[in-house]
Amino acid sequence: TYAASAPAFDIRERLSGRMVSEGIIFGPTGRMSQRFVAEMNGTWNGATGRLTEAFRYSNGTEQRREWTLRIGNDGQITATAPDILGEARGWQSGATVQLRYRLRLPESAGGHVLNVVDWLYLTEDGAILNKSEMRKFGIKVAELVATMRPASADAH
Repeated sequence: TYAASAPAFDIRERLSGRMVSEGIIFGPTGRMSQRFVAEMNGTWNGATGRLTEAFRYSNGTEQRREWTLRIGNDGQITATAPDILGEARGWQSGATVQLRYRLRLPESAGGHVLNVVDWLYLTEDGAILNKSEMRKFGIKVAELVATMRPASADAH
C-alpha cells in the first residue's frame, strides 16, 4: 500500500522553495510530442500553499500556472488554479501523492478540457517523479513524465 511506502511525502516540505522540473509529454500513440523545463516556487503558510510554475516547451511556447493548495489533517489535498475547472482533489500517503482535476488547455492548443490524474512519487534521494495521464471522453490523449528537484544555486 502507499501508506507503507517511504520516505514520507509531505507536500508542505517537498513542494517548497525553488524547484526545477524537466519532462516529456507523449501523445496518444506514445510518441514524444513535447519536452519542457519548468521553474517552480512553493511557499506555505500552515496548511495553505502557493505553487507557481513557469514552463518553457521545446516548441518555444511558454506557460504559467499558479496553484493554491490546501492540505487537511487527514492528508486530503484540494487545489485551484486559473486553468483548472472547479477544484483539484487528491491525497498524500506514504511516499505518494495523487491529484485529479479538469484542465482547460489554452486556446492555442485547442481549448479542450482534459481529465488529468497526477501521480507524484518521492524518491529516496529527494527527487519527485511525476506521471500524469490526460484523457478526453475517457480516451488517453497525452501522458507526461517528469522529474522535480530543488533548484541548485548554480542551475542555469
